[in-house]
Amino acid sequence: MPEISIIVPVYKVERYIKKCVDSILNQTFKDFEVILVDDGSPDNSGRMCDQYANEDARVRVIHKKNGGLSDARNAGIDVARGRYLGFVDGDDYIAADMYQILHNAIIQADAQLAICGIYDVYGDEKPKKKDLFYKELNRDQATKLILEGNIISVHAVNKLYARRIFQTLRYPVGKYHEDSYVILDVLNQCSRIVVDSRQRYYYVHREDSINTETFSEKQFDFIDAWEKNEQKLVNASPALRHAAHQRVCFANFLVLDKLLNGQAETKYPRHLKAIVHYLRSNYFFILRDRIFTGARKVAMTALMLSIKCYATAIKLHRN
Repeated sequence: MPEISIIVPVYKVERYIKKCVDSILNQTFKDFEVILVDDGSPDNSGRMCDQYANEDARVRVIHKKNGGLSDARNAGIDVARGRYLGFVDGDDYIAADMYQILHNAIIQADAQLAICGIYDVYGDEKPKKKDLFYKELNRDQATKLILEGNIISVHAVNKLYARRIFQTLRYPVGKYHEDSYVILDVLNQCSRIVVDSRQRYYYVHREDSINTETFSEKQFDFIDAWEKNEQKLVNASPALRHAAHQRVCFANFLVLDKLLNGQAETKYPRHLKAIVHYLRSNYFFILRDRIFTGARKVAMTALMLSIKCYATAIKLHRN
């Protein structure tokens, strides 16, 4: 059996899939299988997957009816044989030593989860480098950092998981921001988490991706996910409860910004009213919280006056 199963959901990624799969097959760590999950893709992606399987015995292909990213990941989890699991999205790519670094870290730290850094790739822009660090964390420490969002991200893709984490856990089908829904359940099954911040995953921000598309109602899932996470931590330590509440505030800010950027505020007046009310009711919490930047606090103060003032403050900060 392979040491690692690498699961790749594939849907409308004909332009990207070769770079993605080649980067996996060229890993310096060799003991792995690649599970390409063709999620009913209408382009040539599925046929390209089959070609890889014909040429490389490490590649397995699943063809299934379209069910979305979570459903595709779940289908890969169901058939995975590895001791550890990894996820790579079909339009992204990875450095040649990513899984070597993650595997070394998870073994040496006797951990159940290993995390590396991410490069955000926007077109021809040069990806930004981030600070280097190495941390071995317990569950509560990792949870706090995930909630704060500045050091560890919720992304599924820059991680190596002990397979037993997914013995019963699956991604929520039909939800956007599926990583946010499951991250606390993942951490809850870990006693030790290791972070090597070297950026080895290249996260490609496509023009038509979930993060850059015209605003849709599904974006409200981001708030829903973090509200559910806050409920999961209702009996946790004061520090974790504070961090969870901060993350819900951040989720409301993010969705509000996307609503305004997409000029969709008139389309979702009820949601807009609820978000503004929530943020205003947490004004003093936000001002006192150390995670929110000075610019965000200024914008929050502007929101106390009007949505128009908030939008102007956000725009001035970006410029």
